[in-house]
Amino acid sequence: MRNALNEKEVKLFILLGGFFIANALIAEFIGVKIFSLEKTLGIEPFSFNFFGEKNLSFNLTAGVLLWPVVFVMTDVINEYYGKRGVRLLSYLAVGLISYAFIMVFLAINLDPAGFWPQSHIDPTLSQIDKDALSKKVGDYNFAFSLVFGQGLWIIIGSLVAFLVGQIIDVITFHQIKKATGEGKVWLRATGSTLVSQFIDSFVVLFIAFYLGANWSLGLVLAIGIVNYIYKFLMAVALTPVIYLVHHIIDRYLGQKLAMKLKKMAMNN
Repeated sequence: MRNALNEKEVKLFILLGGFFIANALIAEFIGVKIFSLEKTLGIEPFSFNFFGEKNLSFNLTAGVLLWPVVFVMTDVINEYYGKRGVRLLSYLAVGLISYAFIMVFLAINLDPAGFWPQSHIDPTLSQIDKDALSKKVGDYNFAFSLVFGQGLWIIIGSLVAFLVGQIIDVITFHQIKKATGEGKVWLRATGSTLVSQFIDSFVVLFIAFYLGANWSLGLVLAIGIVNYIYKFLMAVALTPVIYLVHHIIDRYLGQKLAMKLKKMAMNN
């Protein structure tokens, strides 16, 4: 009796799916941190002016480190497993991210043990030093709630943007592939990512901050453009990675099985 887990295409789908979902989940949780790209690179911040908003620079959510990878993974999965494969993993990712946020919400509302909120403070310090350090750095419970307790509008916005972006990516990918055939991998992969990332950039900001935080439309559009510039550059920069991943997968599957999966992907 054949074991499905011995099949190369099944193993590959589990590997790609696991990496895809892990990146999506991590991106959601680290996205609460806003960082300066320019300062991280050791350069002076840029100054953009869009829609009346001045002195904008690359202050980005840490989640952008992983979202380009997620969309690249989408194109790779799309190539070998088609729309059904991407939809399955996208719905599964949204379900697991929602589940994770529910569990975090429950964890935030648990009463902390008496010793835990200040357990990061060196017990050998004097009481005066302990009190001073406590006022400076706060307590674990507050920090836990602050970091993991993302607003409901941000959660809704990011999940809707992710799902919409995935759908747009799949549609664009297959339309380009139908027009170009098996060639021009860079065009369908990078092109679909650029289109889907554009939609994603504005949907999440519109829901989370225009609807949820009363930001002006001009500010939403301005920050969306700055975010998209970064995503555009990352999508182009990752194009060679797509070819490398395709090469590795084709070698693992073998040319015959790889072509079979690609043909099946176009029809599902």
